[in-house]
Amino acid sequence: MKSLLLSFALAATAAGTAFAADPPNPPVLAIGSPVPDFSLPAIDGKTYKLEDFSKAKVLCLIFTCNHCPDAIAAAPRMEEIHQAYKDKGVAVVAINSSSPLGLTPDELGYGAHGDSFEEMPDFAKDNNWTMPYLYDGETQTLSHTVGAQSTPHVFIFGEDRKLAYTGRMDDAARKKGAVEKSYVKNAIDSLLAGTKVEEPVTRSFGCSTKWKWKEAWRKKDQENWVAKQVTMEKLDDAAAKKLRENASGNIRVINFWSTTCVPCVAELPEFVDAYRRFQNREFDFITISTDPVEDQPKATKLLQKLNAALSDKTKPSVEKEGRTTNNYIYSGSNPDKLAEAIDKEWSGALPHTVILNPKGEIVWRSAGQVEGVELRRQIVKALDDAGKP
Repeated sequence: MKSLLLSFALAATAAGTAFAADPPNPPVLAIGSPVPDFSLPAIDGKTYKLEDFSKAKVLCLIFTCNHCPDAIAAAPRMEEIHQAYKDKGVAVVAINSSSPLGLTPDELGYGAHGDSFEEMPDFAKDNNWTMPYLYDGETQTLSHTVGAQSTPHVFIFGEDRKLAYTGRMDDAARKKGAVEKSYVKNAIDSLLAGTKVEEPVTRSFGCSTKWKWKEAWRKKDQENWVAKQVTMEKLDDAAAKKLRENASGNIRVINFWSTTCVPCVAELPEFVDAYRRFQNREFDFITISTDPVEDQPKATKLLQKLNAALSDKTKPSVEKEGRTTNNYIYSGSNPDKLAEAIDKEWSGALPHTVILNPKGEIVWRSAGQVEGVELRRQIVKALDDAGKP
């Protein structure tokens, strides 16, 4: 069955059409249905079962993830609900329903974290979560059984453990600030008061649940990326100044590296990964090798191995600047001029990284090897600060 899905996916993608073999989404659990049993691992090292919440008057399950911008925006509100009701007999439980196998890199361009179990603790820490955070991305059995459509999708069960509310948290979407109407709070308050939930069903707007079967998309995306040509051009002092001016209007990451620099080579995959994640946004990534010009073939070969190609999504902005590549090797005679052109604070030590805003101003720099999560945090911050979609 899996091979059949993959065949349909490849044919449909090649034709530029929708994935013809998409299985239908599972139906949403009906109001009045009993809560399904479960046993899921959590970031605190425990395995939680339904019976662990037997004393709760209300059980609120929120199916969410780390990557979706709707889920990211709602994360602080989830903890707020947990704090507001934890002493009133309400158990609020977050569940990651997303499978990393069902995600292409460019779906990860709105946050610092992916949807793997290993990345969940950092996401929870970033959002000051104290509620249980469970992982259903391995089997997705519970998510499929309740019909979790998108992230976040809330399911609230009363003391009888029958479904009393399902849908979205509120109408805030990605807005910050006070929430005008919280369907979750209204439902919980009604259950605690022993009254009927006035709006038992709403739509759970957000990113669709990333089911495992979507892996065909990810494989095709990888094949397309590997097939791209990786190029490298010489960079003189005048061209370096233009890179700093950043006429593209994008958020720009520039990484200085060398083939003989072990930390440089070690961190390059993080940059390629970040570029693939953020390629759908107003973002670009540039590498500048400080190797001797005669070593250009060697440097190009390494970048080819990493698939450090130019994304089709960023080609228009590259062409706007009269460029044809995102990889360069410095061809000037004085490296001081390279530093003066792009970052006067750069000591010359490798690796070195800067993030430019659309005005060509440096908004973040890193001397030394970059840690992937921190790099992505800084890219998201730069995009948000610049108001870039």
